[in-house]
Amino acid sequence: MSQRSFLDQLLDGAKVEWKTLGEVAKILRGASPRPIAKFLTDDENSVPWIRIGDTSTSSKYVINTAQKITFEGAKNSRVLKKGDFIMSNSMSFGRPYILQIDGAIHDGWASISDFEDILYPDYLYYFLTSNSVQTYWTNKINSGSVSNLNLDIIKTLPIPIPPLPVQVEIVRILDAFTELTTELTAELASELTARKKQYNYYRDQLLRFEQGEVEWKTVGGGNFTNEQY
Repeated sequence: MSQRSFLDQLLDGAKVEWKTLGEVAKILRGASPRPIAKFLTDDENSVPWIRIGDTSTSSKYVINTAQKITFEGAKNSRVLKKGDFIMSNSMSFGRPYILQIDGAIHDGWASISDFEDILYPDYLYYFLTSNSVQTYWTNKINSGSVSNLNLDIIKTLPIPIPPLPVQVEIVRILDAFTELTTELTAELASELTARKKQYNYYRDQLLRFEQGEVEWKTVGGGNFTNEQY
């Protein structure tokens, strides 16, 4: 009897259903009120205006925005709720982010929402950031006449859907590896900093000669006496 894979053990006989992302989620494109400058506001009670500069490659969340738009401007945009996903459809396309705020998105973003009954959010996030999915986006764009990640391409993405408890367990395991990787990266960075300081110290000590202890010469071979130095 062959040994079961780790994933088979995790599934324990449960079936995995394959569907396209468009079948299990609502996928929409953002929209921009124009001219945008007319709708920007300093009113703290207005609508967060989500731009690429509000994201960070070190975080999967959008937690605040530098700009806000009026409620009138939001009527001509795409307003999303906390927990929805966004993905850039042009520059750095395919990188997902999870909203920690309600906000409006322009047409450089695509949104993914209304999937919670079928997909655990962090499971969807890990899947969308996998190498296989990023390769899928690249191949789709390279094989077509478009140069961006449009809604039709996003909707076609095949996604495996195990039962929700299995999705939660997969996320727990991947979270543990992510935390360990973060810790090791921090430790390595700290070790590298310490070694650089050590190198600088010994370099300076080993090359710090007192007058009279050694003979000094120029690169061309001329001698320096103590009086000349």
